[in-house]
Amino acid sequence: MIVKEILKDLNKAFENKVRLGIMSALVVNDSLDFNTLKNLLEVTDGNLASHLKSLEKSKYIKVKKEFIDRKPNTQYSATHSGKEAFVKHIKAIEQLLK
Repeated sequence: MIVKEILKDLNKAFENKVRLGIMSALVVNDSLDFNTLKNLLEVTDGNLASHLKSLEKSKYIKVKKEFIDRKPNTQYSATHSGKEAFVKHIKAIEQLLK
């Protein structure tokens, strides 16, 4: 495969380290809450929130807000299109490394 063709499959949405980490975690888990993602990725609230918002805008993740014992809990999960886009991105990276 030609490098130029492979590069077309790279997705700008996943070029950032934090977004790559978010998607990596959400693709292998049904869902994760905000604090779990924050601790896993070792980022600040604001940094994580802005990257989650970006992925949500792209419809790569979905957000579910609920209350557990009267405390707010926000769960994030990868959408079907988000998983497909992420797998395509990862496969392109793998092709470049061959």
